[in-house]
Amino acid sequence: MIQIPSARITGLYRYPVKGLTPEPLQTAPLRVGETLPADRRYALENGPTGFDPGAPVWKPKTAYLMLMRNERLAGFKTHFEDATNILTIRKEGAIVAQSDLESTEGRAAIEAFFAREFADELRGPARLLSGGGYAFTDLARKVVSIINLASVTEIEKLVSATVHPLRFRANIYVTGWPAWSEATLLGEMIRIGSARLKVVKTTTRCAAVNVDPDTAARDLDIPPALMQARGNNECGIYAEVIEAGDIAVGDELAVEQPRLV
Repeated sequence: MIQIPSARITGLYRYPVKGLTPEPLQTAPLRVGETLPADRRYALENGPTGFDPGAPVWKPKTAYLMLMRNERLAGFKTHFEDATNILTIRKEGAIVAQSDLESTEGRAAIEAFFAREFADELRGPARLLSGGGYAFTDLARKVVSIINLASVTEIEKLVSATVHPLRFRANIYVTGWPAWSEATLLGEMIRIGSARLKVVKTTTRCAAVNVDPDTAARDLDIPPALMQARGNNECGIYAEVIEAGDIAVGDELAVEQPRLV
């Protein structure tokens, strides 16, 4: 394997509702075969998909409201409270909706809000979906996503603009790896404290990364720039938790070296 130096975690984020605001964390438990707690726990169905909360089956991101097609989502700043299951939605600092996502009335209120705000973009009712422990990830498995900030710096050179790292909507942001070295880690093991993760896939980028998370403007064209410069539109990796452990901003992230027999 290629020798890659240790990295350090500079940011941890979860996304309780698919397509909505990232929430920063200082610490997070990693559990075997799971996402970060409450990551992509909910999604807003964009028209009937046949999703059954009692028997959830993976569906592509196009089944839901999401930034690839619905960039105005970035204009709403949201926060989810674990203890109460309350989602608060703000627009320009003012609360525009606030409800318990685990109550029938609360879900109906949030659905009505998005039905009004995205009436021209919906293919049917904006049903708020939850499948218990199901996660509405872009892969049909529960994973943690990692972005190498050195690669983001290289993308800035490609598009001649500042690129906000949160465009990539990752769970873990790291510094210390050479640019693009993460793409060589498929199948390798990563250790963060007592937690171990296996890299299972590189991350293919769609038009969602063209949306500025602060302004909600679709102002860049990153996937074609990647394709032209690198021959693919990938940035970042997905990893599956193999051994549990708690992680925190500032922790070292190391690629395991093969054991000597």
